[in-house]
Amino acid sequence: MSTNQTIVLGAIAGFTIFLGLPIGRLQMASPRGRAFLNAISAGILVFLLFDILAHATEPVEEAMTQAKDGVTAWGEFVGLSLVYVLGFGVGLVGLLYAPRLWRRPERTSIGPGAMAAVESELQKPAAQAAALRVGMSIATGIGLHNFSEGLAIGQAAKSGAVSLAALLIVGFALHNATEGFGIVGPLAATNTRASWGWLGLAGLVGGGPTFLGTVVGTWFDSVFVFVGCLALAAGAILYVIGELLPIGRRLSWEITLWGLLVGFLLGVATDLILVAAGG
Repeated sequence: MSTNQTIVLGAIAGFTIFLGLPIGRLQMASPRGRAFLNAISAGILVFLLFDILAHATEPVEEAMTQAKDGVTAWGEFVGLSLVYVLGFGVGLVGLLYAPRLWRRPERTSIGPGAMAAVESELQKPAAQAAALRVGMSIATGIGLHNFSEGLAIGQAAKSGAVSLAALLIVGFALHNATEGFGIVGPLAATNTRASWGWLGLAGLVGGGPTFLGTVVGTWFDSVFVFVGCLALAAGAILYVIGELLPIGRRLSWEITLWGLLVGFLLGVATDLILVAAGG
């Protein structure tokens, strides 16, 4: 498998996220149905949080063990620990402060197209605008996670493990298809019908990094980049889970708990595909 073929297949693996996004165009009248979709999204994210933290912590623990045994210097362990803590902190707290920067009023003149977009956004109900924001936050966290998946694909191909790279591409493609559904869960909870433009942007933010990670992975191998991306993703996903669960409690806590179970098991099922593929 050539480098170009690996990159193309990595892009396909990332953009399967678009398969689940059209659900964001559906509208449901039943609060219980909206609670269930919202909870499935949260359940998928709960699984991703555990999975991401496990993979992010492993290199840090390995560096500590090697430093204790005298194989490597303690500097690598300290450096990875700092990347881990800073990445998680920025991912968690950054999503709190970033929207505040976006909402700052513009004092400069803007064109008619931009003005129309601003007016359209202001006319949306607060709950629907918040749902779109949370959905894009989910896409951001998933995108950071998918960047690390792309790194794994690129690095496997670079090391000559072509069969492993191919299996990872198939596994990640199936895995990313469920993540698209996770992005639009908050929209279903508030009965928000996303525009095709919003869905396209969410797909690029969530799935595009798989392609970018594949490109980077074919260039070099950096455990610091790997840990940093995973820590950022974990922090961002934890923040979003905190946004989704109160919505589910207001709609139906019973249905939310069942949805969490279904979403979590769905994440486990797709991850088993990766394990079977050797990922």
